[in-house]
Amino acid sequence: MIHEEVDQKSVALVVKGVKITGRLLAKAMAAALRQMKKSRDAPGRQSFKQLSKGGTLENIPITDENIKSFESTARKYGLRYRLVRDTEDPTKWIVFFRAKDAAAMTAAFKEFTAKTLKRETERPSVREAMAKFRDVLKNAVIDRTRHKHREGPER
Repeated sequence: MIHEEVDQKSVALVVKGVKITGRLLAKAMAAALRQMKKSRDAPGRQSFKQLSKGGTLENIPITDENIKSFESTARKYGLRYRLVRDTEDPTKWIVFFRAKDAAAMTAAFKEFTAKTLKRETERPSVREAMAKFRDVLKNAVIDRTRHKHREGPER
């Protein structure tokens, strides 16, 4: 059984050099292992399996418009997360996340909510503004009379 697991896992290692010695190969393998461990523990988007290994998970629902702003905030605070599309409403996503400590998690969500509220209050929807102008134009009375004024040069 152990032999089967070893057979299934393989790594390709490419080293450039004139003379490949045992020391050079050992250094290359150590660097590859460091890089693999670093990428596995890195914050950001992770697989559900990697995320669930660490313990308890929290989740929140977000919408399609907020995904990019959430991703940048999550990376900034070192959150590990997984986005899953909601089965009932396809425009909503459920975010499963985990952080090193509770302070980082609360700070990230404070910043995320402040960002979304600021965006909603500062920038009104273009469609709503266009609908208002359309209503104003429909209700406006347009003067269609022609005024022909012919005046000569001023003296």
